Amino acid sequence: MYLDPPQTAAQIAELLGTKAKGNSERLVTGLNEINRVQAGDLVYVDHEKYYNKALNSAATTILINKDVEVPEGKAIVISEDPCADYNKLVRHFNPLLGWPRTEPVIGEGSEVHPSVVVGPNVKIGAGCRIMPGVVLYENTTIGDRVIIHANTVLGADPFYFKKRPNGYDKMIPCGSVVIEDDVEIGALCTIDRGLSADTRIGQGTKLDNHVQVGHDTLIGKHCLICAHVAIAGAVVVEDGVTLWGQVGIPSKLTVGKGAVIMGQSGIMSSVEGGKSYLGSPASELKTKLREIALTSRLPELFRSIAERSVPEKKQKD
Repeated sequence: MYLDPPQTAAQIAELLGTKAKGNSERLVTGLNEINRVQAGDLVYVDHEKYYNKALNSAATTILINKDVEVPEGKAIVISEDPCADYNKLVRHFNPLLGWPRTEPVIGEGSEVHPSVVVGPNVKIGAGCRIMPGVVLYENTTIGDRVIIHANTVLGADPFYFKKRPNGYDKMIPCGSVVIEDDVEIGALCTIDRGLSADTRIGQGTKLDNHVQVGHDTLIGKHCLICAHVAIAGAVVVEDGVTLWGQVGIPSKLTVGKGAVIMGQSGIMSSVEGGKSYLGSPASELKTKLREIALTSRLPELFRSIAERSVPEKKQKD
């Protein structure tokens, strides 16, 4: 999320009723969570385990719950509850927008069914077809020649919560969804908006029905994603990847360019491109097929061992 106009770290601290240290005149040009930060961003951290990651990230202002040494050129804003204060900043700079009652601006030649629900700041390109029951939340951008089938939802809130002793606090999103040109999305898919940046589906990628894409996930160009695939948040799927039915991908992993993950597989770590994978946890296809073949021979192997052991037993008697 970009701030317009940018604020200094000192101004951010004043808004939160706290203080800034280090380069307090450092401009904060955006708010971002740790997986997508860049220079000028403010990021929050509230656990000692992640202090170094946040302080040494590309972010130049850190909202933190401890008075620590400030990295050169950066600023820290000290907060008793960084998560709550981060939410406060999001809501301050990104107030809730009501659902518009005016007709959205739609590109030339696009067909949008009358039952489609379109939120504020939604952009629909030229030559698109948006089928019945589709819901487009705020700040969704759709490129040219995109097809979205019935009852798909783009831009729902991320599944992102802060655990508290008495329950969970919702992280307030300020991100978006970007669908590039020539993408086709099947029926009943759900693509969550980014927490603070965008969730992006690359040019020419095709999604089957019942696909879930989590917040801040980046899917490359010309990927093929089959039914019932579930991709968690902050995943990177590079160009030309194929995910067959019911594949599961946990958060923050990378699937390399041109990789193929076979049906019902689940990866537990990032995988290289240009290879095929099978199983849960998945391994390279050829290795997994050999394992399956050997496993199928276990009963025969056990019988053979048992038969060889009988004469040996009689000889001893």
